[in-house]
Amino acid sequence: MHSLLAMLCGSLVGFSLGLIGGGGSILAVPLLIYVVGVRSPHVAIGTSALAVGINALVNLFGHWRRGNVNWACAAVFAAAGVLGAYAGSSLGKLVDGQKLLILFALVMLAVGAAMLRPRASGGDPGVRLVPRIAVRLFSLGFLTGGISGFFGIGGGFLIVPGIMFASGMTVLDAIGSSLLSVAAFGLTTAANYASSGLVDWRIALEFIAGGALGGWLGVALATRLGAHKHTLSVLFAVVVFAVAAYMLARALRAP
Repeated sequence: MHSLLAMLCGSLVGFSLGLIGGGGSILAVPLLIYVVGVRSPHVAIGTSALAVGINALVNLFGHWRRGNVNWACAAVFAAAGVLGAYAGSSLGKLVDGQKLLILFALVMLAVGAAMLRPRASGGDPGVRLVPRIAVRLFSLGFLTGGISGFFGIGGGFLIVPGIMFASGMTVLDAIGSSLLSVAAFGLTTAANYASSGLVDWRIALEFIAGGALGGWLGVALATRLGAHKHTLSVLFAVVVFAVAAYMLARALRAP
């Protein structure tokens, strides 16, 4: 039953990553703590970072096959973000676990609010990497990576709008391209936590196995439901708000 729960939770995380390029660790951390039963918030963060990073790589391949990845822009954003993710995750390990959960829940509320804002449907499908765009991608990549590493999240909900703002590419291409950064940030954070023994490898493998199936379904739907993506984001935002409220209630009641 324990393994089945981990795989089911992993499938939800993978589905979210494939469909909207985010929501991985935003859901993975509370699912690991409150459903799977991981007791340490730091272990939950380290384990989720590893699982989300691997699942993001799987979903990246799916989007690449459909032509939804701008590799040049994605690589610049990811490289800068890795530096930020290492610095952020190093700081996050020093913060008390319960306080980190409270901060994490507050970030979830902010992310949920951001998701309610409609995204522009346009964009340049043939955007090319030029110095001006590269500077913006590097700056936003480092900032996003730092936030991602501190909270142990893949950062997809921050990466997608960041890449769109810096490059001007379409939403679908930003979702596909963002997964390179989600994978890079997650694996960097996971490596940092693993060096301190804060990764449960068995649960991570179960999460990854479930996420592979969920991610395949998410990528397939992403290419078919583009016109309804904001509706899906609104529904997902409701889930984020509910989970954040639950986490805050639990964390604030803890001794």
